[in-house]
Amino acid sequence: MEKKIGFIGFGKMAQAMAGGMISSGLISPDQIIASMRTEKTRLYVEKQYGIHTFSSNSDVAKAADVLFLAVAPYSYFEVIEEVKEFVKPDAIIVTIAAGITTEDVEHAFGKQMKVVRTMPNTPSLVGAGMTAVSVNDEITDDELQTVEELLGSFGKVEVIVESQMDAIPAISGSSPAYVYMMIEAMADGGVVQGLSRDQSYRLAAQAVLGAAQMVLETGKHPGELKDQVTSPGGATIAAVATLEQERFRGAVLAAMESCTEKVKKLGKK
Repeated sequence: MEKKIGFIGFGKMAQAMAGGMISSGLISPDQIIASMRTEKTRLYVEKQYGIHTFSSNSDVAKAADVLFLAVAPYSYFEVIEEVKEFVKPDAIIVTIAAGITTEDVEHAFGKQMKVVRTMPNTPSLVGAGMTAVSVNDEITDDELQTVEELLGSFGKVEVIVESQMDAIPAISGSSPAYVYMMIEAMADGGVVQGLSRDQSYRLAAQAVLGAAQMVLETGKHPGELKDQVTSPGGATIAAVATLEQERFRGAVLAAMESCTEKVKKLGKK
């Protein structure tokens, strides 16, 4: 791919994305440029990833064919104001912040722009990310394919209509946190029963990974897969019954609702 990829901001998520692009062989380090505030961070990033870094956001904006705005949601409009006069006319702007719409971005630029709204997640750090994508009307099919290739270098990609984007943080963006809490709780249970902490984490994490793979690879309904584990009168159905009594599913649904409501509030600020 003969594109110059720019990142304004280069935190953990941006590092995961750039690292995935490089390790996949899709993009070479000299095709990636990034801006960050401190010289210490720039030196670390250049050594770690072999990319070119700048202290100026506008320097990145001038050169990028695909420009990732990898800053906190509250900084978006300040950053756009800073770089809007320098961005290439045909550049693709990619957002990764909850609540920021393609219309918000176009309005901030004050003109029609090619905008892609994404919501990646932290498993992108290990090449197992899940990124939801929506685009505005200025993005062509070929440009969408380019973006999908970039995002697919560090995980899976799902293209959805933008009206559904506010639901994405709850189901894939923030949900790793719920799963980590579950793994931690399962590991605690293992320790209670005499297993070591390290063994408990490995056993719990691998069980979660395997269960997820079963859903993805078999195509079977999660309820059917659950039934295959729960034999009549067995230990698993006893555990499932307790989870139901403790409102396990209800708690997850309530958490997702809270997450979605927060995303909507962020978008209104």
